[in-house]
Amino acid sequence: MKIMKNTWSSRALQPGKEEYRDFKHKTDILLPKIVPYRTEQAMRTIGMGRCCAIIDPICADHDNPSHPECNARLVNACLGIPQDIALLEPEPALREDVERVHDPCYLSWLEQRCAATATLGWLDSDTYITRSSFDVALHAAGAAIAAVERSLEGEHCFALVRPPGHHAEFDRAMGFCLINNVAVAAKKALEHVDTLAIVDWDAHHGNGTQNSFYGTDRVLYCSVHQEHFFPYSGTVDEVGVGDGKGYTINAPLQAGSTIADYQFVFSDIFVPSIERFSPDVMIVSAGQDILFDDPIGRMRIRPQDFEPLTRMLVRAARAPLALVLEGGYSPSHGSAVHHIFAGLTSDGKVNVPGIPSERTQKIVSWLKSEHRLP
Repeated sequence: MKIMKNTWSSRALQPGKEEYRDFKHKTDILLPKIVPYRTEQAMRTIGMGRCCAIIDPICADHDNPSHPECNARLVNACLGIPQDIALLEPEPALREDVERVHDPCYLSWLEQRCAATATLGWLDSDTYITRSSFDVALHAAGAAIAAVERSLEGEHCFALVRPPGHHAEFDRAMGFCLINNVAVAAKKALEHVDTLAIVDWDAHHGNGTQNSFYGTDRVLYCSVHQEHFFPYSGTVDEVGVGDGKGYTINAPLQAGSTIADYQFVFSDIFVPSIERFSPDVMIVSAGQDILFDDPIGRMRIRPQDFEPLTRMLVRAARAPLALVLEGGYSPSHGSAVHHIFAGLTSDGKVNVPGIPSERTQKIVSWLKSEHRLP
């Protein structure tokens, strides 16, 4: 069984032939062992490991090769999955799971729009659909649910699926996103746990995820993102309302920020906030469009920088992480994914060179005061 079709969209996104041959060899060997999630055989396959990945061949059916959010970018990301990481294929999310986050009328409309699409359609200037997109989106949401369930059973899990989800709102698609995968997984998890934290390191603010939990004290939402950038939300004074006041933390950073800026936000804001909150579950909206060579984002993160960031979250959560792919469109995406797995599966010091910018230092100082951090 193939993981996905060979639909390279551009020279910038296309892995080398040797890399693809190695990846295809790995998937040809491992993918026949993939069994549907939650089965006894799957539990035996990965039960002894510390980390696994969730992938789904159906992602290839939501594809526009000329668009940044194409299937080639997922194949590129999956090149970074280490050889010893077990792979799982998820079940689609149930309609009742998705309706905890989205308006049933919106879901029916989206399903009908996809069914009526012959080849390619557009919901807005950024977001396309194919005839299969609704089913693919349900599988992506199901993968996020499965990743959280694996983390609750004691194992780090990275759901490498698409389309992404953190921009999708209650009643609309937005910014390449159809269904909010992380929000669906989080709301299902809250049926079984008291609290959870979400950390979103995508270059774009996760407006849909934030709005899903803006009024609750059961979810701590932490986002670090590029300021003055789509979707033009996520300012420092967006902190939640009602019971949720103080449980949303936004750290907008200037374009060109480096690992020194991110490490400062993590160490002085996110880590102490997570430790104080002590969540039962930790979900990471893992958008690697903060990479230095990303064609959309304008941050300066290097692939190896994801290792210390991931390690800091593991230590703060004191529990396995559930990661869900968001953005990331660069040639070095696979390398970044490899370093994320390294951060999940190995210990080590967090040594970060450089000094954060004055702008970042001011943001962190303001957030410390607003959220009463030491």
